Amino acid sequence: MTTLEESCTCCRLCTLEDEERTGSPRGSGVPEPEHHEANGDDHPDHADHTDHEQMFRRRFWVCMVVGLPVLIWSSTIQGWFNYAAPEFTGSFLIVPVFATFIFFYGGFPFLSMAKWELRAGKPAMMTLISLAIVVAYGFSIATEFADTGDDFFWELVTLIDIMLLGHWMEMRSVRQASGALGALADLMPDTVDIVGDDGEVEKRSLAELQVDDVFLVRPGESVAADGEVVSGASDVNEAMITGESRPADKKVGDRVIGGTVNSGSGSLRVSTTAVGSDTSLAGIMALVAAAQESKSPTQLLADRAASLLFYAAVAAAVLTGLVWTAIDGGFEPETIARIVTVLVIACPHALGLAIPLVIANTTAIAARHGTLIRNREAIDTARNLQIIAFDKTGTLTTGEIGVVDIATIDGVIDVDALAATAAVEGDSEHPLATAIRDAASRRSLVIPSTTDFSVQKGIGASAIVGGEKLQVGGPRLVESLSVPLPYSLAEFTEASGKEGRTVIYLVRAGNPEAAFALADVVREESRSAIEVLHGMEVQVAMLTGDSHDVAASVSKELNIDRVFAQVLPADKERRIVELQETGESVGMVGDGVNDAPALVRADIGIAIGSGTDVAVQSADLVLVKNNPLDVPRIMKLSAASYRKQLQNIWWGAGYNILMIPLAAGILAPWGFLMPPAIGAVVMSISTIVVAVNAQLLRRVDLSLT
Repeated sequence: MTTLEESCTCCRLCTLEDEERTGSPRGSGVPEPEHHEANGDDHPDHADHTDHEQMFRRRFWVCMVVGLPVLIWSSTIQGWFNYAAPEFTGSFLIVPVFATFIFFYGGFPFLSMAKWELRAGKPAMMTLISLAIVVAYGFSIATEFADTGDDFFWELVTLIDIMLLGHWMEMRSVRQASGALGALADLMPDTVDIVGDDGEVEKRSLAELQVDDVFLVRPGESVAADGEVVSGASDVNEAMITGESRPADKKVGDRVIGGTVNSGSGSLRVSTTAVGSDTSLAGIMALVAAAQESKSPTQLLADRAASLLFYAAVAAAVLTGLVWTAIDGGFEPETIARIVTVLVIACPHALGLAIPLVIANTTAIAARHGTLIRNREAIDTARNLQIIAFDKTGTLTTGEIGVVDIATIDGVIDVDALAATAAVEGDSEHPLATAIRDAASRRSLVIPSTTDFSVQKGIGASAIVGGEKLQVGGPRLVESLSVPLPYSLAEFTEASGKEGRTVIYLVRAGNPEAAFALADVVREESRSAIEVLHGMEVQVAMLTGDSHDVAASVSKELNIDRVFAQVLPADKERRIVELQETGESVGMVGDGVNDAPALVRADIGIAIGSGTDVAVQSADLVLVKNNPLDVPRIMKLSAASYRKQLQNIWWGAGYNILMIPLAAGILAPWGFLMPPAIGAVVMSISTIVVAVNAQLLRRVDLSLT
């Protein structure tokens, strides 16, 4: 991945957009647009690419409409298709006047960006486009006043419109990849309920919250800032920060993190310990921003080819002028036509669409297979991934607690025990109770009716089922009994504990008769995905905020190569850096806020579609179907897409290089001189070849068998 600034020329457009909005150039004393500041980005001029996309889209459609009369009244096109355009007073001005408008209005972005390339001493695509349209326009205007040959107005307008279309597509992909920090900020509430010294609660703006203020967090609300619980008790979902799938039990004296959610049934009063940029969430935002800025730059293949083609075209044009001047014994008007033909042939009609057309097809193919491409650079990089680092919770696993194993004493059937336990837990709101009920529902079990449901705080729940009192609870329930655990259940409990699983028990008439192990459920597709990746000689790593026992259990089940457990957000990013320092190309697959820095830091960031907005916005690729098998599938598509890009580069640039000598008149001794109009047609043919070749990508086979 590259930074957004380096992945395209879009950041050079900020000046153009500001001038277009304010009507004056930067540095003129006119205030900068306020929308940049609102983003809070360290690089305000690059904060929002929506304006760039809209600029290219607007100019494309305007030039498309204005360009149609140029094509209709072009004498060259009329001659090709043997028709006569209507003539009326002033109709002879349609082509030059409309083409002049398109040259200045549609060509302005390319001419301006070419200035940046030339200043940097790196002429590339923008310079080559600008050279072609300037020469085509200048020569065409000259034909209006002197007999120098056919004009290039029709070629000028089509070239500009094609380039505007290609850059509109590019800006759209960049704009879609720029929302990670905004999604992080959305985790924080806009207002906070501050508790006064008299106990009264007053709703205020989050900006008014100060360190040592006490604020109220009701069930379902987000924690406004980092702090310490001073009153109340509840469960808090911290998965977006820690990666731990189970809600954390919070009571007086415990610390809470801003942006997490009170998922329990109790309210919390929290004393603020950090606000603003000092909070944990702000730290994660800083990591995401820093990771984006630190990406190593890569140059697009098309830009490299355009840079070489620029020098080749200029050299060929100069050589053409010198050679024909020597042959003719002086500079003749026909020499100008040959020079123009060389430069038009070199114009990157096909090269400008070589990559966007392939990316457009790749995006459509990926979407059909459940993957959204948010960063076009990812398609180039994914094929080279050598290590895939998966977040555990919500990625390799479902992110939800479920029943993963059942043990019973002799004479008790596991499904009967599960149905009875689900009956007791029928009225409970505890997450473990929900997991028990879901397990019974998936098995389509008939749940018996209950009466006299009650909860013993810290022990468990009880109810009358079928005339008998049944109890359900954890280790404390067993400790309260006067009998030891049966051997089979004790052995099951010990094995489950080593794997980091939570165990609850079903007790009938004071005797435990069943035990249920609950844990984050592994996705059915995860094992197959890892097997396929191993078959592709790709290593698999797992990053998780869970304990070593839980991580080891999942690793053993899925045959994972490397495991990093109890990893905090900053540590996840550092682990990615450690993997990259081995020289390997690393992909990161995650779904939570805590994965965002690692997703951005990785060579390719891949988000699970059901994950948080922050993870999705930070990623290059999004797995809509939440299927880990789509990871090796997108790597296979990446390889096919890259091959097509290479082919199109060679068609676009190679075709030009082959035709430049012909345009220069290398076959003149044999009586062949290429007219400028034929050069323009030849250039258009190369565009058709590139377009057809890009469509052939749709035949790629992405099966993993």
